[in-house]
Amino acid sequence: MTASLERVLRAFLKDPAAPRYGYDLMKATGLQSGTLYPLLARLKDEGLVDSRWEPPGKDGQRPRIYYQLTPEGVSRARLELAELSLDRGNTPARATRPVPGSAG
Repeated sequence: MTASLERVLRAFLKDPAAPRYGYDLMKATGLQSGTLYPLLARLKDEGLVDSRWEPPGKDGQRPRIYYQLTPEGVSRARLELAELSLDRGNTPARATRPVPGSAG
Protein backbone atom coordinates (compact mmCIF):
# COMPACT_ATOMS: atom_id res chain seq x y z
CA MET A 1 0.00 0.00 0.00
CA THR A 2 1.35 3.41 -0.92
CA ALA A 3 1.48 6.24 1.57
CA SER A 4 -0.95 8.20 -0.62
CA LEU A 5 -3.49 5.38 -0.63
CA GLU A 6 -3.14 5.02 3.12
CA ARG A 7 -3.89 8.74 3.59
CA VAL A 8 -6.97 8.54 1.35
CA LEU A 9 -8.36 5.48 3.13
CA ARG A 10 -7.75 7.02 6.55
CA ALA A 11 -9.55 10.21 5.45
CA PHE A 12 -12.56 8.20 4.27
CA LEU A 13 -12.63 6.12 7.45
CA LYS A 14 -12.84 9.16 9.72
CA ASP A 15 -16.54 9.13 8.79
CA PRO A 16 -17.26 6.29 6.35
CA ALA A 17 -20.88 7.36 5.81
CA ALA A 18 -19.95 10.91 4.79
CA PRO A 19 -19.61 11.69 1.09
CA ARG A 20 -16.41 13.62 0.35
CA TYR A 21 -15.57 15.81 -2.62
CA GLY A 22 -12.16 16.10 -4.22
CA TYR A 23 -10.98 19.38 -2.73
CA ASP A 24 -12.09 18.25 0.72
CA LEU A 25 -10.04 15.05 0.31
CA MET A 26 -7.08 17.06 -0.97
CA LYS A 27 -7.14 19.18 2.20
CA ALA A 28 -7.61 16.15 4.47
CA THR A 29 -4.77 14.16 2.88
CA GLY A 30 -2.37 16.84 1.72
CA LEU A 31 -2.35 15.23 -1.73
CA GLN A 32 -2.35 17.08 -5.02
CA SER A 33 -5.10 16.48 -7.57
CA GLY A 34 -2.72 14.60 -9.88
CA THR A 35 -2.20 12.02 -7.15
CA LEU A 36 -5.67 11.98 -5.60
CA TYR A 37 -7.92 11.61 -8.64
CA PRO A 38 -6.10 8.61 -10.16
CA LEU A 39 -6.36 6.89 -6.75
CA LEU A 40 -10.09 7.63 -6.59
CA ALA A 41 -10.53 6.32 -10.13
CA ARG A 42 -8.71 3.10 -9.24
CA LEU A 43 -10.79 2.65 -6.07
CA LYS A 44 -13.94 3.23 -8.11
CA ASP A 45 -12.85 0.69 -10.75
CA GLU A 46 -12.31 -1.84 -7.94
CA GLY A 47 -15.82 -1.19 -6.58
CA LEU A 48 -14.51 0.27 -3.33
CA VAL A 49 -15.75 3.83 -3.94
CA ASP A 50 -18.95 5.20 -5.45
CA SER A 51 -19.25 8.66 -6.93
CA ARG A 52 -22.10 10.98 -7.80
CA TRP A 53 -22.43 14.45 -9.25
CA GLU A 54 -23.94 17.13 -7.06
CA PRO A 55 -25.60 19.90 -9.09
CA PRO A 56 -24.42 23.47 -8.68
CA GLY A 57 -25.50 25.08 -5.44
CA LYS A 58 -26.63 28.57 -4.69
CA ASP A 59 -24.18 31.46 -4.76
CA GLY A 60 -22.47 30.19 -7.93
CA GLN A 61 -21.06 27.02 -6.40
CA ARG A 62 -19.76 24.75 -9.14
CA PRO A 63 -21.01 21.17 -9.51
CA ARG A 64 -19.02 18.66 -7.47
CA ILE A 65 -18.37 14.95 -7.62
CA TYR A 66 -18.85 13.36 -4.22
CA TYR A 67 -17.03 10.14 -3.36
CA GLN A 68 -17.98 7.61 -0.71
CA LEU A 69 -16.63 4.22 0.30
CA THR A 70 -18.91 1.33 -0.58
CA PRO A 71 -19.68 -1.19 2.18
CA GLU A 72 -17.00 -3.45 0.66
CA GLY A 73 -14.66 -0.46 0.52
CA VAL A 74 -15.13 0.22 4.24
CA SER A 75 -14.39 -3.43 5.07
CA ARG A 76 -11.34 -3.64 2.81
CA ALA A 77 -9.96 -0.30 3.97
CA ARG A 78 -10.23 -1.32 7.62
CA LEU A 79 -8.65 -4.71 6.91
CA GLU A 80 -5.78 -3.32 4.86
CA LEU A 81 -5.01 -0.57 7.36
CA ALA A 82 -5.08 -3.10 10.21
CA GLU A 83 -2.68 -5.36 8.30
CA LEU A 84 -0.44 -2.38 7.61
CA SER A 85 -0.42 -1.54 11.29
CA LEU A 86 0.57 -5.13 12.13
CA ASP A 87 3.32 -5.08 9.51
CA ARG A 88 4.72 -1.95 11.11
CA GLY A 89 4.81 -3.63 14.48
CA ASN A 90 2.10 -1.51 16.06
CA THR A 91 0.66 -4.43 17.99
CA PRO A 92 0.00 -4.07 21.69
CA ALA A 93 2.86 -5.35 23.86
CA ARG A 94 0.63 -7.89 25.56
CA ALA A 95 -0.07 -9.57 22.21
CA THR A 96 3.62 -10.19 21.55
CA ARG A 97 4.54 -11.72 24.92
CA PRO A 98 4.33 -15.49 25.30
CA VAL A 99 1.63 -16.85 27.52
CA PRO A 100 3.07 -17.82 30.95
CA GLY A 101 3.86 -21.52 31.04
CA SER A 102 3.98 -21.85 27.27
CA ALA A 103 7.03 -22.78 25.26
CA GLY A 104 7.21 -19.22 24.01
